[in-house]
Amino acid sequence: PGRLERVTRLRPRVYVDYAHTDDALRNALSALAELPHRKLVAVFGCGGDRDRGKRPLMGRTACSLADLVVITTDNPRSEDPRSIIEDILKGVPPSAAVEVVPDRMEAISFAVRAAHPDDIVLVAGKGHEDYQIFGDERIHFDDREAAAAALRELTQGAAHGQFRD
Repeated sequence: PGRLERVTRLRPRVYVDYAHTDDALRNALSALAELPHRKLVAVFGCGGDRDRGKRPLMGRTACSLADLVVITTDNPRSEDPRSIIEDILKGVPPSAAVEVVPDRMEAISFAVRAAHPDDIVLVAGKGHEDYQIFGDERIHFDDREAAAAALRELTQGAAHGQFRD
């Protein structure tokens, strides 16, 4: 579980992966790019109090392989989530299609709503983890549950496919 794990059979196809380095993110996006799809959407963030140098690399990698990148939080720990996101954005080319949605639940929901039924959404960084760490607090959060909820909401009548050419 947590490695290119498809969330449900609903569309768009949503996969969750533990990828939390630029190399792992590249591998996950490259593997999904081999599947038939229209567009590839990536949702990810970087952990706080960890290797700051990888953040811009992950931004660059995501933008080089995905058609839309949604940057969000991961486990900010004691770091300000906005400064983590700013570090990621340093690697993003000016022409890239990027949305910043700090709340991870909202970011996943945004990506699912923005996707067309023939698109693929990758939610990267947490994989099998079922928590987020903010300061000293560990709160329940599971990317698989968040994606499944967003897909259910979508099938109950919400408009989708807002990310167009």
